[in-house]
Formats: sequence, structure tokens, C-alpha cells
Amino acid sequence: MALSLTLAIAATFIVAGFVKGVSGMGLPTVAMGVLGALISPVAAAGLLIVPSFVTNVWQLLAGPRLRSLLLRLWPMMLAIVAGTLASSSWLAKGNPALTTAALGAALVLYSAYTLPARQLRVPARIEPWLSPIVGAITGLITGATGVFVIPAVPYLQALDLDREDLIQALGLSFTVSTIALAIGLGAHGALDTSQLGLSALAVAPALVGMWLGQTIRRKISQAAFRRGFLLCLLLLGTEMSLRPFL
Repeated sequence: MALSLTLAIAATFIVAGFVKGVSGMGLPTVAMGVLGALISPVAAAGLLIVPSFVTNVWQLLAGPRLRSLLLRLWPMMLAIVAGTLASSSWLAKGNPALTTAALGAALVLYSAYTLPARQLRVPARIEPWLSPIVGAITGLITGATGVFVIPAVPYLQALDLDREDLIQALGLSFTVSTIALAIGLGAHGALDTSQLGLSALAVAPALVGMWLGQTIRRKISQAAFRRGFLLCLLLLGTEMSLRPFL
């Protein structure tokens, strides 16, 4: 690649990693939004594979309470795997563009509703049976569209976790979803691994950006983090809604 394109890609992953470091999500959205204007969407998606996975694992392992989150959320994670494997043939064979747009619209409505301090909360008494249901729905949507934020992200936020626990729970959910989706697509012969070597080169700038974002996140208040988190959800949902028309 030309030096200018290489530098542009590196800068893109630094910015995308920064957004993920601050909010716990958004790396694929930011990276695809910029890279799509520089290279083909297929090539951009190929570049995302390794940095997306590595940053999710780092986010999962960097938090303070992995064991307690695993004990609390394992039914949801198990249901995500089952749902993803059950529906991954849809993504391998179909066109998920319109479904993704509908999911984006749902995300916009949720974030717009909760931004003015109308936080949804899940009562502790219903969490044991609601978590597997949310996990199964998330898995089915992941397998059908490749999108694993609905309804997992709003649900995890509604558990009223503190900032660091929410970030780590998102890392857990994204990591499990990514692995399950890779297994499901691989089983249907739809996993393209031809660009893994090139994708690995994008890990370093993504991690630099993520480290910078984590540093900023630890310096802001819980209220500021919540507003920033919901704004990221709003932007993510908007991008998903508009994707079929771009």
C-alpha cells in the first residue's frame, strides 16, 4: 500500500480504538465509516477482524471483576453462543442490510429515550430468567446480521453496573459473540481468513488508541461517562440505520 494510505489506516484505527477505550464499543463502526471511503468495504471488513477481536479480549481481561461477572452472566453468554450458532447460516447465505437498519433504528430510540436521565433498570428478581432470553435473542441477531449490540448492550446497561464493570461486561459479551460468530461462519464455509496477516498489522494502532481512551475514561465522572456512552449508542444506531442507503 502507498505510504499515505498506510498512515490513514493507522490513524483510523487509533481513533477507532480511542472511541472503544472511552465507551467500550464502536471500533468497527468508526473504522468502517472511515475505511469505506478509502478502500473497498470487503477489504475494510477484512482489516477489522484481528484488531476487533484483540481489543475485545483486552477489554474483557483489563477489568477488575471478571470472575464475578462470569458467575453472574454465564447463562446469558451460553445463550448467545447457542443463538449465534443456530442462526449463522442466515448471515452466510443472506443479505442482512435491512435487518441491520431496523436494529439501528431500535438503538436510536433506546438511546434517545434514556439520554434525558430516564434510565431503564432490570430488577434483580427477574435477572436470572431474563438474562438467558436476552442472550438467545442477541445470539440469533448476531448470527443473522453480524451485529451483536442488540439487545445485549442496552440490557447490560440496564443492570446498573458501575462504569468499569459495564465496560468489562461489554468486553465479555463482544468476545463471546465474535468467537461464536466465527465458529458459525466457519462451519458454513463463509469465514474469509485471507486478510488475517494484514489485519494483524492494524492491532498496534488500535491498542494505542484504546489505551488513550481508557486513560480519558478513568478521569471523567460517572455521569459524563453515561452521557458519552449513550451518545455513542445513538451514533452507532444512526450509522446502522443509514448503512443500506450509503
